[in-house]
Amino acid sequence: MASNRIGRINEEIQRELSSLIPNVKDPRVSGMISVTAVDTTPDLRYAKVYISVLDKSDCAQVLKGLKSASGFLRRELGHSLQLRYTPELTFVRDDSIDKGAHILEMLRNPQVVKPANPENEHIHLDEEG
Repeated sequence: MASNRIGRINEEIQRELSSLIPNVKDPRVSGMISVTAVDTTPDLRYAKVYISVLDKSDCAQVLKGLKSASGFLRRELGHSLQLRYTPELTFVRDDSIDKGAHILEMLRNPQVVKPANPENEHIHLDEEG
């Protein structure tokens, strides 16, 4: 039951942060920034916010800017959420999109995939099965 509540709170925090981040005045926090997930501790004191940035070269600067603006974002979250405690925000880069693209590329090009065991190099995968 409690995990269901935390799941709803995670979704609400994600939705609120997605609308609050464009209002951050820090010039480092610019470009296409997406909140991909939020993971809150069971006591609702801490929340890890997963961020995806379109321009990968600016990711470190965006994370520094978000860390700098975390007080503002936490205060605004406190105004919009009806919780006893507003969680302390920690921003983390989300690599899942990059990893998914890499796996998709490996699936498209099977010759790129090397066998894990050198003894199995003689095994070739057929299209038919």
